[in-house]
Amino acid sequence: MKSFLLFFLSFFIGYTVSGQTALEYHLKEGDTFMVRQHAEQVISQELDGAVQEITNIISGILTFKVVGEKEDTYEIDLSFEDLNLMMMSNIQGPLMNIKAKEVKEEDPQSKVFNAILNYPVKITLAKTGDILAVEGGDSLVAKMAKASGLKDDFSLNLMKKSLEKEFGSKALSNSYKQMTFIYPSAPISIGGTWENEYQGKLMAKNRWTLDSLNTTNAIISGKANIIMDVKEAATSMALNGTQETQITTDITTGFIRTMKVTSTSEGFSTIAQLGDQQIPTTIKSTTTYELIKE
Repeated sequence: MKSFLLFFLSFFIGYTVSGQTALEYHLKEGDTFMVRQHAEQVISQELDGAVQEITNIISGILTFKVVGEKEDTYEIDLSFEDLNLMMMSNIQGPLMNIKAKEVKEEDPQSKVFNAILNYPVKITLAKTGDILAVEGGDSLVAKMAKASGLKDDFSLNLMKKSLEKEFGSKALSNSYKQMTFIYPSAPISIGGTWENEYQGKLMAKNRWTLDSLNTTNAIISGKANIIMDVKEAATSMALNGTQETQITTDITTGFIRTMKVTSTSEGFSTIAQLGDQQIPTTIKSTTTYELIKE
């Protein structure tokens, strides 16, 4: 009995001294999480002393449903329950205002984005939150393009190419890693740090810190150096900057409760009509995620 007690005390003391916790997702089949997303992005470009500001606002509701569970990964159906897009210029005024739930016969764009609603794509999620694979993004793009009503193959293919950059499988994987890929691969102590990175239009090298931990929540902060490299037929951007993230996660499931990401990037952009002229460009963005139902 004495030796058992000594062993127990030694184990307990060793555990509390090390104070390490395995931060990761703990999901089970049937779990469903509904998340509200809101993003505001302000793009400022200066040309010959004049400044143009484009403000993009994206809001929506995402549903994550766990449909399969393996030893080290989860299969999750991700779908948009709602999606709203607004674009405004300080010079030209409103440029876009789309509410995906409101289809307007005279507005093909409303039909395109309505097609995204309630159409699940399957993601394979590692316990660290890394998105290992996405299936169904290409089918989603085809569905959206078809909803436009375009008949000729050339125009249809052009639209698919454009939509793939935001809603194709690879694009969705890169986009939502920002929300999910937040955990270390090994147990961590309060105050401990770890690093990861993700690619895409926005490339980020993140350094994370476990700020605090209790029986319900983990508080995590992150800082990153970011690179934005966009090459389109009509325009391109090459920007560098920094990003800060504040996260509260549910210690039981590992899923986020709240998340706020702010970033500022500076550099140059070019427009095809102006040749190789470099236009000083700044992008400031704030994106929030909030768990609204579980």
